[in-house]
Amino acid sequence: MGTRERRAMEKQLRQNQILDAARNLLFSSGIDNISMNKIAKHAELGIGTIYFYFKSKHEIFIALQMEGVALLYSRLETIHKKKIRSDEKLRLIGRSFYQFCEDHNDYYDIINYFLSSPKIFFEPELKTKVDMSGKKITALIEEVVCQGIKENIFEKEDAGKFAILFFGSLYGLMQFKKFENTILASQTHKDIYEYSIEKLIKSLK
Repeated sequence: MGTRERRAMEKQLRQNQILDAARNLLFSSGIDNISMNKIAKHAELGIGTIYFYFKSKHEIFIALQMEGVALLYSRLETIHKKKIRSDEKLRLIGRSFYQFCEDHNDYYDIINYFLSSPKIFFEPELKTKVDMSGKKITALIEEVVCQGIKENIFEKEDAGKFAILFFGSLYGLMQFKKFENTILASQTHKDIYEYSIEKLIKSLK
């Protein structure tokens, strides 16, 4: 391994160290009670090292969100590239989101932390940055719907609005997982989730 490769690896490891520390603090303390000094202490790094990689704690949490969104998008993009029917693509997108939440609970929790709060934590420029990274997901779903309309699998529909409805429904349905032993005691959360996906797809036909 050359010097350049080693330095790049060291940089990535240091960034991961910072992001891991910030993630742990977020759920134990809440973003308002976190400072760059606390992150540095938790990561066992000097404060100067933290500022070398990130200008503020908000930049750190934006980075965490965008990592999670990028990972989710890559999964959905793989599905979109498959040469299969559009209705099947939507079905697989729904299932992939569920699996993402199961496999990457840490990233899902980060995304959920900020989406579920009525408070806006970030200044407009940073908020726009993370919002636009998430818009890639609804844009991908919109493309799938448009493809289905062209193939006469779906009736004509406002694809952009449906994409927001579809992804918003998936996200909302995941919130019901916490009710598995109460409201949903007589049926599994996954069954309800799958049922809802089928209803949404059927509404396009």
